[in-house]
Amino acid sequence: MNDNVIPAELVEELRTAQRVVVLTGAGTSAESGVPTFRDAQTGLWARYDPTELATPEAFRRNPRLVWEWYTWRRELVAKAAPNPGHLALVQMQARVPELTLITQNIDGLHQRAGSQQIIELHGNLARTKCADNGYLVESWPPTEEVPPHCPRCGGLLRPDVVWFGEPLSKKTLLQAITAVRQCDLVFSVGTSSLVHPAASLPFEALEQGAKLVEINPDETPLTPHVHFVLYGKAGEILPTLVDLTWPQQKR
Repeated sequence: MNDNVIPAELVEELRTAQRVVVLTGAGTSAESGVPTFRDAQTGLWARYDPTELATPEAFRRNPRLVWEWYTWRRELVAKAAPNPGHLALVQMQARVPELTLITQNIDGLHQRAGSQQIIELHGNLARTKCADNGYLVESWPPTEEVPPHCPRCGGLLRPDVVWFGEPLSKKTLLQAITAVRQCDLVFSVGTSSLVHPAASLPFEALEQGAKLVEINPDETPLTPHVHFVLYGKAGEILPTLVDLTWPQQKR
């Protein structure tokens, strides 16, 4: 990637920013080989519509099927590794006074890369909770039952992710809204800007006077509203941006 593609004004904005928010979406993980939600339907799962599996109704109808689908997705994620985009965000977080990472992804790759202060809007594939009471469950007795039962109350266990038709955690959403309302600069990275309420967060920042940056291969509904658009892959653009902004601290 050519350094000249990144405007000097953006480099200065990032270098002087006190509070930065980075909102990431599926495109960030796709560069690590994690299939996007719909692209993941291959092999035995090709005949299923993911929107029909990732719902409370699907779990009530066939909990075993949904549990096994998420087990398969966990296996896909386990084979992936953080890419240069993830690692560049770790470097950025180390150099900005306050950087909050808000992600729509459930794969945990930001944590594995070393990022801190992460708000997971849609949960995390690695966590499990009770479908009845919402308890987070780290372990349960060995069993052949699929899905297993909650060791505390006997309810069925499920992934700790937000399904279609379910609201986001009020606490999590409030944390995200608070972060964007208080920041100087927002990056929207690898997200389609179609899924709400995540798609509304940059506009919350815009209303408070923050500058917006979009990093994505294609235009999105957010594109006409941002101050800087960088077309391309996060794994190529973010490392270059970090090196341009803090050249004396090159990795």
